[in-house]
Amino acid sequence: MALTKGLEKLKTGFHPTFWVANGMELFERLALYGQQIIMGIYFRNKLGFSETEAGGLSGLFGGLIYLLPILGGTLADKFGFRRAFMIAFSMLAVGYFLIGSVGMTIFSGIYGGLPLYPVLIVFLVFTAIGGSFIKPSVLGTIAVTSSKETKSLGYAIYYWLVNIGAAIGPTIAYFVRDSIGIEYVYLVSAISCAAMLVVNFFFYKEVKSASTEVVETLGTKMKNLVIVLGNVKFMIFLLIFSLFWIMFWQEFVIIPYYLVDFVDKDAPFELIQSWSGAGAIIVLQLVVNRLTKNIPTRTAIVMGFGVSSFCWLIIGLSPSIPTIAAGIVVFAIGEMAQAPRYYEYISELAPPGQQGLFQGYAFLPIAIAWFVGGPFGGWMYENAKRTGEPGIIWFVLFGIGILATVLMAIYNKVVAVQEARK
Repeated sequence: MALTKGLEKLKTGFHPTFWVANGMELFERLALYGQQIIMGIYFRNKLGFSETEAGGLSGLFGGLIYLLPILGGTLADKFGFRRAFMIAFSMLAVGYFLIGSVGMTIFSGIYGGLPLYPVLIVFLVFTAIGGSFIKPSVLGTIAVTSSKETKSLGYAIYYWLVNIGAAIGPTIAYFVRDSIGIEYVYLVSAISCAAMLVVNFFFYKEVKSASTEVVETLGTKMKNLVIVLGNVKFMIFLLIFSLFWIMFWQEFVIIPYYLVDFVDKDAPFELIQSWSGAGAIIVLQLVVNRLTKNIPTRTAIVMGFGVSSFCWLIIGLSPSIPTIAAGIVVFAIGEMAQAPRYYEYISELAPPGQQGLFQGYAFLPIAIAWFVGGPFGGWMYENAKRTGEPGIIWFVLFGIGILATVLMAIYNKVVAVQEARK
């Protein structure tokens, strides 16, 4: 009976466009994470950059992907989601192809005399601008294609499909890298986005919102940014949270390097990262949510930080494929414990009437972490390898995790005292 009701809810609780948008998001995440996991190795092994240079390029792209949606969302509202998807998938398809073409033999005559670093910066920024329309358009579509009763389920489906894409993309990347060449992973990402361009054109139907909410202008967005930056408590919280994401992104920066250089040059780092991380979330998210649902929000965040930090200690004590996979699973468990509570706490932290505004800047720590974590990870790995002590990096990352945990605990204590005084 319950199963029948659940299936009926899935069938009737959402507008058909809901499924189109989420299907496109799955393939966009497949494209994003497929190329993201091999990006550092591609820049270093194929194009000849140092780890520091590769980390700078990765950090630029990742940072913009999570920073630009703040403005991209405004434009998506103005253009309409269908048109925003058309712009996004067109730019992503072209951008991924251009990034991959730099390493393809057939285009060597074009790129042979060019300085590749600035060329790639242009390609990466172009691609990130296209990607900035995706999340606002998908989340906006979910909002207008689900009812009040199914909205929560709608976001759960979205999160589930994001992680499925994050697992499948790197898996495909491994087989493409192993059989054809690492540069062709970008061709797969380009084809995936081009296919969604076709799906969007034929199947996505614009759904008008019944809400009377006024769409903000870019000028209003900039004023709102000043308001957010002026909230000292919120900014301290976001900066502490950035330390967590700096740790997380090293799964894409340092772990592939280490596996290839010191464990096995043919290591399937794409499979190890994707199925230990995204795979664990797919399987365990509901279990972890149930186990932690009664823990106070700020306490759950500190616990999540602490659990994820031990990922690096597990790896550092005996770096190998099994321990790296186990460490990533542990990190994912910590992430699952705190990630849903993060958005819950932001809604509590926001002043009355500003909940939506503050949630709009929830991705700032991820953007900050990419801008910092990409170059930092590349620089740290390059120098540790040069000194002959690459194992030290795991303990540095463990230290960053413990620092984040301690700072968050101190933050919680100070906030608790302030609340008690009130």
